[in-house]
Amino acid sequence: MKNITDKLIEEAIVAAKNVAKNAYAPYSKFKVGAALVTANQKIYFGCNFENAAIGETICAERSAVASAIAHEGKSEFPLVVVYTPTSEPTTPCGACRQVLNEFNPEMMVISVCDGNDQLRISLSDLLPRAFGPANLAGE
Repeated sequence: MKNITDKLIEEAIVAAKNVAKNAYAPYSKFKVGAALVTANQKIYFGCNFENAAIGETICAERSAVASAIAHEGKSEFPLVVVYTPTSEPTTPCGACRQVLNEFNPEMMVISVCDGNDQLRISLSDLLPRAFGPANLAGE
């Protein structure tokens, strides 16, 4: 991950854990935080927020993407950190994988949890043969 230092990764992990505290999860009680790192090393974060109409719930990863775009416009995101309140790392859901793919199919995904385990995996390994912008361009 070009220009992504261990210090920046640690800052993103702390941001993801901290923002999860703000999650609005009255139904699932599953508070998730995400920290998205931009190519210029800024960190944008988001948390999940649920809705009684469950389909309207927004995941932490998509919340972080929306925040980054609102502040910087389209950017390439080399890294996302996802924190879940679990004993094992949990990866992004399918919808979030698809949204993240829009900005960088080779993005590094770091999943952290309350336990000591951490999972580091590329988005392309989580979403192989993904549909993306290149498909619409006829490439």
